[in-house]
Amino acid sequence: MHSEHKLHRIWLIGGSQGIGFELTQILLDQGHKLVVSSRGAESSLSLLKLQKKHHSQLKLLNLDVTKNQQIESAVKEAIAFLEVVDIAFYNAGTYTPMKMSEWQMTEFEKTNDINYLGAVRMLIALKECFLNQGHGRWIWNISLAADFGLPYGGAYSAPKAALMNLAESLQPELKAHNIQLQVINHGFVKTRLTAKNDFVMLGLMDAEQAAAKIAKVFNHNKFETRFPFSLSSLLGTLKRLPKSWTLAITQKALKDEDRNRQPHKQ
Repeated sequence: MHSEHKLHRIWLIGGSQGIGFELTQILLDQGHKLVVSSRGAESSLSLLKLQKKHHSQLKLLNLDVTKNQQIESAVKEAIAFLEVVDIAFYNAGTYTPMKMSEWQMTEFEKTNDINYLGAVRMLIALKECFLNQGHGRWIWNISLAADFGLPYGGAYSAPKAALMNLAESLQPELKAHNIQLQVINHGFVKTRLTAKNDFVMLGLMDAEQAAAKIAKVFNHNKFETRFPFSLSSLLGTLKRLPKSWTLAITQKALKDEDRNRQPHKQ
């Protein structure tokens, strides 16, 4: 247990793989008490191994953030174990890159349901808990994709941009109730989701590296954390350039067959 860290009671939502799993290990090693949720958390072999090692610190809790009834039940179980929820970390997410020929409404709906509405459902479900406690902290793992919509990634980046906008809207009111809201916008991380990409990912990092940076957020109250610097700077610049310039730039990112396609003449 590391004395330099204030110990928290944390609910980590989306913790069975990738960044979430690596972060779970870091937080447990630091001595925090955790509830870790995902759709299959209770049957995850890697999480069960951690639970065996940290049996008094870790509770595994199955949760589908698209199901209101599951959320209500999970909130009761999480509070029963933690007693006080100091921090709720929202890390649930899904990603499917799609060309126009691959568009499916179900994919747009699923991504919005998990990446945006799931966070809202959890926010509402824990509101009374935080108000009754007189304190609480939300940390949302969003994405640098919230800065600017890139080709083939709109189904993912649009809900992320909505979540960032919501955070900016809610933060002042939540702060007035002694509830903190922080956001993390990071770039490409080696996970099962980014494995779907077939392009060079600027600033690509391992899940362990990303989790180590995210773990530091639990020890400060800065509203936004952005990394890596290279991609953060690039997308931040694109966001501020005239749209005619940025759209001309991002058109170059299209695959040859899409970029060279001629419009149909009427």
